[in-house]
Amino acid sequence: MNSRGAFIVLEGCDRSGKTTQSQKLVEKLQEDGVDAKLIKFPDRNTECGKMIDEYLRKKNRLSDQGIHLLFAANRWEANEQIEETLKRGTTLICDRYSFSGVAFSAAKGLSLEWCKSPEAGLIKPDLVFLLTLPIEAIMKRGGFGDERYEKKSMQEKVIQMYKLLKEDYWMQIDADNSEEDVLNTLYEKSQKIIAEVGGKPLEHLW
Repeated sequence: MNSRGAFIVLEGCDRSGKTTQSQKLVEKLQEDGVDAKLIKFPDRNTECGKMIDEYLRKKNRLSDQGIHLLFAANRWEANEQIEETLKRGTTLICDRYSFSGVAFSAAKGLSLEWCKSPEAGLIKPDLVFLLTLPIEAIMKRGGFGDERYEKKSMQEKVIQMYKLLKEDYWMQIDADNSEEDVLNTLYEKSQKIIAEVGGKPLEHLW
């Protein structure tokens, strides 16, 4: 089997630094000669993504079940492209994935198993970084509160849901450290997994 790229996901609460670190990680890998690309969810450019964007910016209302299925559909829209890209040898760094969808919806009171169901069959990441920091630190970060889910009580529930979802291919990262220290840790661990996946077949969620 030809060598494939690694699928690496960054997860965590809102304002935990995922987007910044995802971008910087891709740039650092590319500087080292790794064929790496950034993707993020929700992808707000697709038809599903546009509806999600309006919901998150409080421009429309949807049931908890309805918005959860939209988030899942947004990932299914990209699943085939993700598989093809990985098989071409490109490493994908992903800012949020299915675990965010499940954690946020379950935090609202929906069944954890029901939330996982529409995500089953999507490409499984090789590595998930869970960026964590105290809720007080999250609330002090710029822009907190701009979007629908950025409330203290909600974020605390999401943290608990991530703990329930965590598996052996997850790695918890203290995002309260300096930006440079966090990036260096992500880079080191990413390089290791990229070297390991080689000819391993892609797996699927749940």
